[in-house]
Amino acid sequence: MDESGGQKRRPEGDGGPGAPGAGKAPDRPREPGGGLLMGRFFGVPIYVAPSWFLVAALITWVFGGQLDRVLPELGGARYLVSLFFAVAFYASVLVHELAHTVVALRQKLPVRRIQLQFFGGVSEIEKESETPGREFLLAFVGPLLSLVLGGAFYLALDLVEPGTVPGVLIAGLTISNLLVAVFNLLPGLPLDGGRMLRAVVWKLTGRPMAGTVAAAWVGRALAVAVLIGLPLLTHTGTLGGAGQEVDGMDTVMDALLAAILAAIIWTGAGNSLRVARLREHLPDLRARALTRRAVPVEEATPLSEALRRANEAGARALVVVDPHGDPVSLVREAAIVGVPEHRRPWVAVSGLAQEITEGTRVPAELAGEELLERLRAHPASEYLVVEEDGAVYGVLAASDVERAFVKAMARPGS
Repeated sequence: MDESGGQKRRPEGDGGPGAPGAGKAPDRPREPGGGLLMGRFFGVPIYVAPSWFLVAALITWVFGGQLDRVLPELGGARYLVSLFFAVAFYASVLVHELAHTVVALRQKLPVRRIQLQFFGGVSEIEKESETPGREFLLAFVGPLLSLVLGGAFYLALDLVEPGTVPGVLIAGLTISNLLVAVFNLLPGLPLDGGRMLRAVVWKLTGRPMAGTVAAAWVGRALAVAVLIGLPLLTHTGTLGGAGQEVDGMDTVMDALLAAILAAIIWTGAGNSLRVARLREHLPDLRARALTRRAVPVEEATPLSEALRRANEAGARALVVVDPHGDPVSLVREAAIVGVPEHRRPWVAVSGLAQEITEGTRVPAELAGEELLERLRAHPASEYLVVEEDGAVYGVLAASDVERAFVKAMARPGS
């Protein structure tokens, strides 16, 4: 997307800092708990979501039923073996996600967390790769590790006796890891195969968004195929042995599983489109373009006098300065709104200001994700915007950034 040039301009004024509509700063997004913290890997927290326990119980029940047919002598102990299988299976999923994390960290991409959840795991990587080749590698390494694990368990089958607990466990882990690899290689977002397809289209077209659109629509097609095809394959015996009777409960469970998988894939594809559109428009969020013109006032200046000066100058912000003219604090817009008009001649601006810190001093050229990361790391209602030489350019209101963010999200993707 073509960005406008580096032409500098002073921020426009369209009303004083106490004008109607002046709101409080947007709340900082709350960090999701993520579930139960299990540990950290290279500083990346690993969580187990509450939904995992539901899936673990389901796996224990289903696998326990299979063990009852293969090893009936286990009795009730089969559920302990099944629980061990569920934990071992998700340990394999964790290895899959750790592979993504290692490659992301080597590419200097921040990883927010790893979470084991319903139907697998996810590595929350906060930025995308810089090139399609790196994107392809980052996506491919997860299924590759699952294939390696499946192959390793397959070779281990020669070391155990068939029809024993170790034999059944290793066979189950072989099949499950191969299924994880094959499923994730399907070419549709949000699966790893979809990210690989995105990288290929990105490479061919030179446009990341084109790759995302293609992979997301393939992902939606996969969701429809899973919704319709999975129950049909099971009913016809393709996925469980032809000729077996399929009772009503099995049919309902197959349809429910297909619906859940289809919903996850469809929703993930849509979210991928939304995030890609956001990232495409993020460069439009520039501190310089969103900055309000500000006037300097001394600490003892009455609020009414400060607002008069701001209105005369067409400014929308107030910067409190020391006797040498250096900025020391910013008058909070929300605090101005909270002072009744008849009280403003008796209230000094210093009592409504927040101290300027290194975190609330923002370079005028900051834009896009870097700007959002700076504001997220140092939450405040107003920020002092400065030029490279330290000269004051104006004041950036968090509420203005929020409005620009929402506007960018509402624009159609290109």
